[in-house]
Amino acid sequence: MAELSKDSSNHDLFVTEFPKGSYDIDKYLQGRVHFALMDQIKLMDKLGKNQEQIEEEIMKMVQDIVSNFDPKKESESS
Repeated sequence: MAELSKDSSNHDLFVTEFPKGSYDIDKYLQGRVHFALMDQIKLMDKLGKNQEQIEEEIMKMVQDIVSNFDPKKESESS
């Protein structure tokens, strides 16, 4: 993906903090994922990618993350 300037002000434009509150852990994590995906979609749109490209890249990334998840390795590293 093309890079924007490394200036930290870009982070403020594209990184939305999920508010901490009295959420159950599953709702809190779902909210963080939602915000992260929306931030990434906004950035990709700003970089000139069309809806189809954005969807394809996001879905591939999510599929790779899920496909590569190995609960045994995760429990060993914690």
